[in-house]
Amino acid sequence: MNGALGDTAALIGRHLLHLRRTPTRVLGVTLTPLTMVLVLGYMLNKAISVRGGDYLDYMMAGVGAQVALACVGSIAIGTATSLRNGLIDRFRSLPTSRGVILFAHTVSDLGLAVIGIGIASVVGVLLGWRPDTGALSIAAGFGLLALFTFVMLWLGVLLGLLVRSPEALGAVSGLVLVCGSFLSNAFVPLDDLPAWLRTLSEWNPVSAVATACRQLWGGPGSADTGSVVAEHPLATSLVVLAVLAAVAVPLSCRAYGKAEHR
Repeated sequence: MNGALGDTAALIGRHLLHLRRTPTRVLGVTLTPLTMVLVLGYMLNKAISVRGGDYLDYMMAGVGAQVALACVGSIAIGTATSLRNGLIDRFRSLPTSRGVILFAHTVSDLGLAVIGIGIASVVGVLLGWRPDTGALSIAAGFGLLALFTFVMLWLGVLLGLLVRSPEALGAVSGLVLVCGSFLSNAFVPLDDLPAWLRTLSEWNPVSAVATACRQLWGGPGSADTGSVVAEHPLATSLVVLAVLAAVAVPLSCRAYGKAEHR
């Protein structure tokens, strides 16, 4: 156990040092959500109405979820690039488990995502966003976003190991970001959508996480549709994320062990 912890700490330190030398990765994760806060939260705040509150209070949960979606493409491309240049082969030659190497990678990128969520939240506060609940509930909302991000990072690692082409992953990551954000209630309530599209969007994990965060932060919500996601968003989020993690983590470790340098 002590050896595994030491290996994890060393690898996390290596990834953080790499992030410090490539600040453009920070911009890649934070720029889109920051732009959404400024454009939707400031310029269009009064033009978009939501049930029971201010649009800025509604959209902040969606911005946090969007940071997690942006991390999918970032870590997938990074994983594929490491596989292409032989870095993964060098990592696998180390006397440590493949799970430790992948865990360190995802944890270091989780730190990057937390920075992105923090920056977007600070800008939201400057624009007038105020969570209307207690400190524990607010912390629980951010904790749920961190958990969602961590699971998305594992999905990104799996995607990078399977696709392996940074060029193709660039297109896929854009599709994940757009579809994940806008086929959900992250930025727009689902009340007026056709029934089939509303059902699809409600069962998007982004919708469950965003709805749960709004409840934890005291933000406005959509009309009650009677669905499980609308009535129990927090429980639904935890169950869905547990299932996704149970699939992504072992498959990522297996794909990492079989990945070959090309």
